[in-house]
Amino acid sequence: MSRRLDSIDRHILAELQADGRITNVDLAKRVGISAPPCLRRVRALEEAGYIKGYRALLDEKLLGFEVTVFALVHLSSQAEADLAAFEEFVRAQPLVRECWMLSGEIDFILKCVAPDLKTFQAFVAELTAAPHVRNVKTSLTLRNSKDVAMVPLELKT
Repeated sequence: MSRRLDSIDRHILAELQADGRITNVDLAKRVGISAPPCLRRVRALEEAGYIKGYRALLDEKLLGFEVTVFALVHLSSQAEADLAAFEEFVRAQPLVRECWMLSGEIDFILKCVAPDLKTFQAFVAELTAAPHVRNVKTSLTLRNSKDVAMVPLELKT
């Protein structure tokens, strides 16, 4: 059940999105309410599903994942069981960081990271042999011009 967000809820979400490690006391000060109701609001936002979790954003290159590649996957069948089998395969692949099902000619786009091209090439061989995969096209990234893991709360919906 979705709850209606007021301006304080939106402010809380914006502050948490900018700094997930902020203390409740500091968060309450920033949004202009006292700590106890702030904590209640945060918990309510978590329970309602607006806040899915908290995590640290790591630098993949500093951790040795030098290669980022997008893989466009076309399946031989779009039957629900076949889509589910492919999605199950993808969830088990640690190099796949994101998987999006698409409408149109391509069925899935995968964002993948790898320590080097040899490792990624081995993964592509495995990917092309995955359930119901007809073909795979890959694009090696050259640079990232924008990487914002935040929802644009400033836009009115």
